[in-house]
Amino acid sequence: MTGRSSALLALCLGAVCTLPGCGIAPTGLVRAGEPATGIREPGGGYTTARIFFLSPVGIQAVSRHERTPAGPQRAMDLLLAGPTPAERARGLITEVPDTVGPLHAAAATGAVDVDLPVPVAELQPAAVSQIACTAAHSAVPGGRPPTEIDVRLHEPGGLPWTLHCSDSGNAFPVLPAAG
Repeated sequence: MTGRSSALLALCLGAVCTLPGCGIAPTGLVRAGEPATGIREPGGGYTTARIFFLSPVGIQAVSRHERTPAGPQRAMDLLLAGPTPAERARGLITEVPDTVGPLHAAAATGAVDVDLPVPVAELQPAAVSQIACTAAHSAVPGGRPPTEIDVRLHEPGGLPWTLHCSDSGNAFPVLPAAG
């Protein structure tokens, strides 16, 4: 490229860069309302409760919309109500027997206590996982992730079973620390 064509190119680029500013008056501060606050949940005011059911491929969580955060007792009530017709159509079932009766649950910091009306040995392993993982995913104070929530299943006349819920929705016992 010659010196003359380089100068012409520079002149054209300079003109193109300055033309967009022509005719635009400077503006002052523009008030535009409240600052952005983030994305709101669809439907406004709903929270999600995670309830665990059994599918043909294993334990699966479903989401239920609740107006208030679903604490452990509400989560147990939803679990005992069983899958909705739409969830049943997707092949979801519950292994928690109707004969279990009410489950009483209460949250503590980083833990949930669930009172069972029957011994743990009378429940299928999938039912124990459904109960423990539903409890662990409820609104539990303390800021722990669900996999670190201590779920204590209290059976009649026995010591509590302390369980954790895995990412895959299976409950496993918490072994006492070696001393």
